[in-house]
Amino acid sequence: MLNKVFLIGRLTRDPEIRFLPSGTQVTTFSIAVNRRYKVGEDWREETYYFDIETFGNLAERLGKQLNKGTQILIEGQLRQDRWETSSGEKRSKIKVVADKVNLIGSNSRDLQSTSTSKTDDDSPLDLPEEIDDVLDTDEDVPF
Repeated sequence: MLNKVFLIGRLTRDPEIRFLPSGTQVTTFSIAVNRRYKVGEDWREETYYFDIETFGNLAERLGKQLNKGTQILIEGQLRQDRWETSSGEKRSKIKVVADKVNLIGSNSRDLQSTSTSKTDDDSPLDLPEEIDDVLDTDEDVPF
């Protein structure tokens, strides 16, 4: 089965850092991703918000580098957390667990020099053409 997601967006708030009992750092943050589409002759825009979670070395580096408004490219996978409230209601939430995160500067060439990933391989991502084209835009996020 394939569980892979690519997202480009801006942080909606500064990252939150916490530590697991094992000492592993966990950095969490949210991003806003815009979707622009045309209805008839009018352009409309929707914004989607995604919660992102990172672990270990990647979490340590991102906790220092990211802040509200930073534009990033995320490569990761979806994870569904499930729990039951004290009143017995079942709840669930889908998060993105990031495997690689690239900081995006004012132009896409900054992407290669600021690549951050969970592996020691700091080479830039080999992106599909559609995603590479999106890197040339700098959409506004409503916050």
